[in-house]
Amino acid sequence: MNTVQTREMGRKNAGGSPEQVMEQVTAELKRIGDEVKSAGEKALKEAKGAGELSAETKKAVDEMLIKQGELQARLTDAEQKLARRGTEGVERAKSLGRTVVENDAVKALMEAREGKARMAIKTITSATTDADGSAGDLVQTQRLQGIIAPPERRMTVRDLITPGTTGSNSLEYVRETGFTNNAAIQNGEGTAKAESTMKFDLVTTPVATIAHFVRASKQILDDAAQLSSYIDGRLRYGLAYVEELQLLMGSGTNGNLKGIYTQATAYAAPFTLAGATNIDTLRLALLQAELAEFPATGIVLNPADWTRIELTKTSEGAYLFANPQSIAGPVLWGRPVVGTQAMTVDEFLVGAFKLGAQVFDREDANVMISTEDADNFTKNLVTIRAEERLGLAVYRPEAFIKGDLGNVEAG
Repeated sequence: MNTVQTREMGRKNAGGSPEQVMEQVTAELKRIGDEVKSAGEKALKEAKGAGELSAETKKAVDEMLIKQGELQARLTDAEQKLARRGTEGVERAKSLGRTVVENDAVKALMEAREGKARMAIKTITSATTDADGSAGDLVQTQRLQGIIAPPERRMTVRDLITPGTTGSNSLEYVRETGFTNNAAIQNGEGTAKAESTMKFDLVTTPVATIAHFVRASKQILDDAAQLSSYIDGRLRYGLAYVEELQLLMGSGTNGNLKGIYTQATAYAAPFTLAGATNIDTLRLALLQAELAEFPATGIVLNPADWTRIELTKTSEGAYLFANPQSIAGPVLWGRPVVGTQAMTVDEFLVGAFKLGAQVFDREDANVMISTEDADNFTKNLVTIRAEERLGLAVYRPEAFIKGDLGNVEAG
């Protein structure tokens, strides 16, 4: 096929869709490539035989190379049309500069060459902008794995108390509240023996319910299984957070547990000690519990107060008993110190926790999901509820001593 025929075919194939053009041009490029190869071999033979190319051969090769370049340009144009087709009908975002110069207020200012103009500019993000000179849709947002959760408090109070279970909605137990010990030596045979008296009270403590719920989209829970387990964990943490406060500080009214601190015996120093420090006060509280026949097994403090004690120094500036390089746990007077923010700053609690109190689980912490709540069904929402039921029995309030360390003045 000569050059004229090739150009005529190119004109005939100029129409059609980009796909058809690409198919035709590709076939033509292959044919031209074969002809260029044949002409090149012919030219090589002529050069070897005669020492130079004939004018006819040189002209044919040049024309084929030109046509090959034209076809390659058409192929590139067809590929670009196909690439643009996916964005047809999509409004391209204007660049910031173009947005400004096309604003009417700015145009008026430029004509008057004085005054001022105000215009609102929408936020442009790299994920949506497709303006000139912008990476636009080529920039994809990177989604990091997991969910960034807030810090969680370490729960400690439950571990101090004897565990138990119950199948009822309340607990009853008999507590000895009075004992007059008149035991004495009998004054001879036949004489009356001494009589002692005892008093008992029936104590009833209710089983409290701790619960809360959240609503969430059913679709997002179906599409993100991780989110479901995350919500489950956070709701359970919410229960544990309130439980810690209730076991320690519950008021005993309006459905609340009656906490250990609420029932504890007020601190009364067995003897006066001049210039008593926080460490001295806690030792005297331990003595008070021991004199009540309930040797304390632990000390509960706010972390701020324990830090204050650890930083106690001698007059020379050395730490009194703490070792900054030690990895040993917090211990004072041989008893473990439990730090929790559930304890109010400047207050303390010491006691025989295992002997003096017991927590009873009626219903372990559980999470339930339901679509049948309010208008959840029609809105494709789910209600996720977490709850637990438990009771607290403080058998011997005198087994616990509570008091003030005297670091913070009352407001």
